[in-house]
Amino acid sequence: MSVPHHAAQGAPGARAELAALAAAYREDPSRVPPYARLRRARPPRRRPAPGLPQREASVLVLFGELDARTPVGGEAAHHELDLLLLRRASGLRNHAGEIAFPGGGAEAEDADEVATALREAREETGLDPAGVEVLGTLPVAPTVSNFSVTPVLGWWRTPSPVGVVDEGESAAVFRAPVARLVDPENRRTTVLSRGGVTWEMPAFTVEGGLLWGFTAAIVAGLLDELGWARPWDTSRTVRPPGF
Repeated sequence: MSVPHHAAQGAPGARAELAALAAAYREDPSRVPPYARLRRARPPRRRPAPGLPQREASVLVLFGELDARTPVGGEAAHHELDLLLLRRASGLRNHAGEIAFPGGGAEAEDADEVATALREAREETGLDPAGVEVLGTLPVAPTVSNFSVTPVLGWWRTPSPVGVVDEGESAAVFRAPVARLVDPENRRTTVLSRGGVTWEMPAFTVEGGLLWGFTAAIVAGLLDELGWARPWDTSRTVRPPGF
């Protein structure tokens, strides 16, 4: 069983690799992220209503050093890394019950995309933005809704307690060990059908259920680009709830 490159370096090495990836996107604006290529296979986006501008949004893709109290099991290679995720409340109008990054729509008081991601993460999870080292932003990702989303890549330099702040917005907040995300046993391919079109995207089974769609596409792309992914059986398919 192969050991990912960053494992030998530990958390500091992983942080350096994340920073290098962010720098690569900053230095080459034409670089196309894997999640953009994956999403090209989707059906055409719904057109916004006439006169309705596309909204800007940001999500915080926050890696950090795994809390030693969190049992992982399996290989020791990834014990030092985790990723902050939440499960959206079941009563929400859009994307109810889905697992996602903290984030949301931009507000007038936000200085930029980074400010949006940090504010939303604080409001949704209670994290202290002062403990987050922002490494950079990734290219904007269009979604099937009327949003253009900027992923903000961060390193959790000084972790703070997190949890559900508003039960009307989030059902759970958790830190997903990267060891579980790269474990081939936890990889899946979602098969979705809509309007007579069928398409496939990567997915993951995690503590809170099935991680799929927009968030999973970004996670899978990052794991591939960083060289952390391991070979997995793409024929293991699953249909997300409601599809």
